[in-house]
Amino acid sequence: MAVKTNIEINGKQYYRIRKTIGYKDDGTPVLKSFYGKNKSEAEEKANQYVNDLENGLIVSAENYTISQLMHIWLFDFLHNSSEIKPSTFQRYEGVYRNYVKNSLIAGTKISKINPVQIQKYYNELSKTKSFSQINTLNTILKVFFNWCSVNGYIIKNPCSNLNLKGNKTDIINHKRKKVEILNSKEIKTIKEYIKNTDFELLFLLDLGTGLRQGELLALDWKHIDLKKREIKIEQSAKEVYIYDDSEHKHIETIIQTPKTQNSFRTIPLPSFLVDKLKEVDNKEGYLFLDSEGHLLKGKNISTKWTKILKKCNIPHRKFHSIRHTYGSMLLQKGVDIETVAELMGHTAISITQIYMHSDTKIKSKSVNKLNTILN
Repeated sequence: MAVKTNIEINGKQYYRIRKTIGYKDDGTPVLKSFYGKNKSEAEEKANQYVNDLENGLIVSAENYTISQLMHIWLFDFLHNSSEIKPSTFQRYEGVYRNYVKNSLIAGTKISKINPVQIQKYYNELSKTKSFSQINTLNTILKVFFNWCSVNGYIIKNPCSNLNLKGNKTDIINHKRKKVEILNSKEIKTIKEYIKNTDFELLFLLDLGTGLRQGELLALDWKHIDLKKREIKIEQSAKEVYIYDDSEHKHIETIIQTPKTQNSFRTIPLPSFLVDKLKEVDNKEGYLFLDSEGHLLKGKNISTKWTKILKKCNIPHRKFHSIRHTYGSMLLQKGVDIETVAELMGHTAISITQIYMHSDTKIKSKSVNKLNTILN
């Protein structure tokens, strides 16, 4: 039997009921909407709300400010929720703390917020903040206001159809951002310097698979099939803040699902890497552990990488440049862009295309094909 609903919000079906939760000074009833997957769930929420309101557990909806309600949303509804990753919660909390908590819109009553107020705030932010920062803020506010809409605090999401601005130079630089890669001479120098060290396998495996740092550090031997010569990417390691409550937090290294659905993938291993992996004595558990048997931390890897580049007299590049080098090398060797995108776990071909701009040799080789026509 189909679930009966009576309203659609943001593409999702809900059953809505309305309850009188108080009266204005002129005697006009104050109505609040409650939503559920069906009628009984909506009624249960309504009855619980009215009961909490009568017992003084809830502040009347119109008295909530954006800052207050977003804090409630974060720490009463999302905190430790199985629906979002700890890393996602960390990002949400950071945006709230830096862009909402003490902002121009923080003290605005949730029932009074409108697109004009938010647009003016974004315009003010654009004087000092980048387009990407404002875009991230808008994305998270959209999620928050969708929640507000479902729970009856607002009727329409005020973050829809806004004009996101940013410093023009920042936008241009963002679009033209150069991909950092290692050239063949630098790769040879690094390989010689780290030979027979703990860093050798880490570097070679990343160079031969293009894994993100978190995917690399979360590798378990159960993900590697030396007979099939392939490696499966099913998880990622990340250092995140775990919030004990809104005032206290601590850092943990967690294992979570990869970045996107496309990040779940199987990557063939070059024969050289297969031989290297066969040399490893212990083939159980995680590949990369510290001296105490704990997962390697990303910040320690970055610190070690910086020292290696300095010792090799190579200009500093992020550890992520190894992944960039993998993608660039494949394209230079003639691998089609669709295959490269799949191997790297990209969500769109447009992301992979940045590697085509990273080396003028690719462009020159392509253009020189016209010689057969021009001569």
